[in-house]
Amino acid sequence: MKIKDLKGMNKEERESRLKELRLELIKSEINASKSGSSKIKNIKKTIAQILTLNK
Repeated sequence: MKIKDLKGMNKEERESRLKELRLELIKSEINASKSGSSKIKNIKKTIAQILTLNK
């Protein structure tokens, strides 16, 4: 997800997206041996962007 898209969301939408991403991160870490770590890296990056915008 791009930062431009995140800036267009209101705070409640970002919070709900943050919860979804955290759950997706947990699932991806469990299956990391099967899929690879590039997906995990992108999820962590998006989580960091959302947390930065919420400050």
